[in-house]
Amino acid sequence: MLLSTGADMGITALIPDMTIGQLIVEADERWGEMWDDEATRLKIMLILPRKERKLMELHGDMVEHGQPVITVFHRPRAEAKLLEEQGFDARDASFQFVDLATPDMGPWLQHLITNEGWLRGTIEVSSVPFSMGLPNQRPFESERMLCFRHPSLSAIENYYLPFPPSSIPGKCFVSLPRRQAAEMARQQAEVLGVGRLQKKINITKVEAPPVQVIAEPTPEPAPVAVESEMQNMVEEFNQEVLASAAEEVASETPESSSVPLPGAAAVEAADANIVESTVDTVSDDSTNVSLPEPEVEEVPEMSDVEIEFRALVTELMAAEIEPSDMMNDPRWEDISERALAIGFETWPVFLQLTSM
Repeated sequence: MLLSTGADMGITALIPDMTIGQLIVEADERWGEMWDDEATRLKIMLILPRKERKLMELHGDMVEHGQPVITVFHRPRAEAKLLEEQGFDARDASFQFVDLATPDMGPWLQHLITNEGWLRGTIEVSSVPFSMGLPNQRPFESERMLCFRHPSLSAIENYYLPFPPSSIPGKCFVSLPRRQAAEMARQQAEVLGVGRLQKKINITKVEAPPVQVIAEPTPEPAPVAVESEMQNMVEEFNQEVLASAAEEVASETPESSSVPLPGAAAVEAADANIVESTVDTVSDDSTNVSLPEPEVEEVPEMSDVEIEFRALVTELMAAEIEPSDMMNDPRWEDISERALAIGFETWPVFLQLTSM
């Protein structure tokens, strides 16, 4: 079911009775060239006020992203008391698991952190204890993942599930990249000569381009009677030339009478050798066609602002300053303004460094 289309961003679809894991398995078939199965993906958890769930269902409509983003909500039931033991009332919040490509994490969270003050942390996602006796429970290994929560909600250390995060059944919300981006990717693939949906084909043989041969215009055949007459005239002329040449050689050299003149068979053999040599030469030249060397794209070097920004974040991390407090550093605003002036996005780099 189609839910909404962003004007310039993504398009959100609702797929019922599905899990994140099932959609990833079927991603190639469902989304074709919009899905890159070699892209690095990760799961994060969002904790938000329950009244804002509808907004987060359509969050992808307001965010520009390059790969499909798959989300699912989980509502604690019997396991809600495990949250109450941590001083958290599960009725106040909605819990969302988000599977997305690593480069899309910054754009996906930028508005929430910058404008709404969401807080970053980590959370331990574990299997519900067997002592609770939940039906259809499936144990799994605990997983520590990034967690972002609304500032009105308190932090929790552990979250318990009867299934792994990729196997939570229910309504999955899939945010697809904007159609213009998908069309641009298709056109780029065709320009590069790989066509549509051929990014997984391993090219093992490169065929040489065919040699273009310009054919000589073929004259119209003469009538049979005229052609026969012309052949007779040529044969008579050849015989006269050979006879006169023989008489001239005999008059100049007495011993030349014992030297046989080349006959018709010898002339034909010589002509055949010349033709064969010419064909071999053309064949050899046609096989030695040089192929264009592939162009190697140069990796752009980091700008001075990016180097300075990375050094600042690394220095603050070494000083054991929390990521949420790093923006209070007086140098942060100056570097951010200069980064904005040259079009350098600091947020993806910030998330990359602080999540290591």
